[in-house]
Amino acid sequence: MNSTDTAVTNDSELQPSNSQTFTSVSSTGSKKKGIALAPFLFIISIHLAALAGFFTFSWKAAFLCLFLHWVTGGVGITLCYHRLLTHRSFMVPKWLEYSLAAVACLACQGGPISWVSAHRLHHAKSDQAGDPHSPLEGFFWAHMGWCLMEGESYASEENRRKLCPDMIKDPVYIWMDRFHIGWTLLLAVGLYFWGGWSFVVWGIFVRTVLVYHSTWLVNSAAHIWGYRTYMSGDRSTNCWWVALLSYGEGWHNNHHAFQYSARHGLKWWEVDTTYMMIQLLEAVGLAKAVRIPSSQILSRFYAPEKNPSSHVA
Repeated sequence: MNSTDTAVTNDSELQPSNSQTFTSVSSTGSKKKGIALAPFLFIISIHLAALAGFFTFSWKAAFLCLFLHWVTGGVGITLCYHRLLTHRSFMVPKWLEYSLAAVACLACQGGPISWVSAHRLHHAKSDQAGDPHSPLEGFFWAHMGWCLMEGESYASEENRRKLCPDMIKDPVYIWMDRFHIGWTLLLAVGLYFWGGWSFVVWGIFVRTVLVYHSTWLVNSAAHIWGYRTYMSGDRSTNCWWVALLSYGEGWHNNHHAFQYSARHGLKWWEVDTTYMMIQLLEAVGLAKAVRIPSSQILSRFYAPEKNPSSHVA
């Protein structure tokens, strides 16, 4: 069955994000309580290690970096962690779901339960008190500061149970969440024996930093610059250059308005390469129940705004 034939017609499933569930999740807002030492050291170390790319450049290593950027950022984070696990925009066989989640772990953005918890909380409290990374608290905070500070409200076991009831009892995801960094260590060893330190530097450190900032720009830039097409109840925007860097995630206003949609680029010019990957999986029989909003729902929330950045404090 074609994706357009399975378009979601249940209005309650596609309301603006601030009307979603998880409002009972305990939250102290995005209060900056102090540096979270382990994430801080890890992220800063990855950035410093990436500087070795200036001394280990080769075209083979650069192409490897770009390929792994797509694999880990496009397939792993965008397709799996975000559209499949967080929003359940489509379904795949369980063996494929677990495999994609393992690929997502290579992005070094945390395990599947941790990532999904943070993102579901972002939708539940988008640009309000309790949003883990709202730019209303500053661009740097939204971009990466929130990753470096302790006290995120989604991190408690109680909130993880509320935010991820579909994952928290799955032993595979519990194991994967606990040992997610192991996949990157295995990849680093493989890259070293394949191409030496150049492949490790570009395939792990440089690539990870690039994927980090591609992902973080969705949280920061795509809540500030761009345009809005639909009512979403928050400050999310459609930003073409963020979409280009993040495999379609930059059509962020579209996504926040219809967060369960597998397709984020809703206009013909809004190129969404992740949705193209989902369509390919559907064509070969590996994806089903692909959810997109009907034309009636799109028209109901249509409220274009060209310069939303003027409203950002």
